[in-house]
Amino acid sequence: MSNYTKATNFATKDALTSGNPLKIVKGTEINTEFDNIQTAIATKADLASPTFTGTPTLPTGTIGVTQSNGNSSTALATTAFVQAAAALTLAAIYPIGSIYTNATVSTNPATLLGFGTWTAFGAGRVMVGFDSGNALFDTAEETGGSANAITVSHTHTLTDSGHNHNFNYLAYNWTVQGGTNATIEGNRSGAGAGTTTTATTGISVDSAGSSGTNANYQPYITVYIWKRTA
Repeated sequence: MSNYTKATNFATKDALTSGNPLKIVKGTEINTEFDNIQTAIATKADLASPTFTGTPTLPTGTIGVTQSNGNSSTALATTAFVQAAAALTLAAIYPIGSIYTNATVSTNPATLLGFGTWTAFGAGRVMVGFDSGNALFDTAEETGGSANAITVSHTHTLTDSGHNHNFNYLAYNWTVQGGTNATIEGNRSGAGAGTTTTATTGISVDSAGSSGTNANYQPYITVYIWKRTA
């Protein structure tokens, strides 16, 4: 687009002396000026619905008309339109009931995202998928589980099938009959016959294991979790 450039300085003619031929305004001069004006006007954009060519540059702070939401035409978008569209898009991504997580920032998503009401959610708990076939997981936001390990009720059984220990004591034969308590009996008549004594087998069951406190945790990583409530 060209600008109008004046070809003749008509004001300088006023300072010329009478009779100077340059003091006269000529028709060709006037015609040249009108041609220049016509060219400049013809290459300017109209105020109403102009069509720009080339690479137009808008000045900083240009004010435009904000389009309605959902406008998918080629109309230029204002910053207000872009921000509103972004907010609506995020709101669609995070409807009420959605979960938002952040690994490092504890700021409420209402501030970060610019919409909604959010509350901290699931403190100290991991999330598990809904399962209609399992009574533990068939209701939304159902809680359960324990951080501490609980040993399932069980018993320990020790079986001794019985055994004998034979040994000589003062040239007499003695028999030790096995069991929880062993019976020692003499096997001859006379001195020592029928003499008995008892002794334990010395069998015991030792305890084993470790504390069940905080023993039920799976491998985990801590993040900030929020739930949108409105």
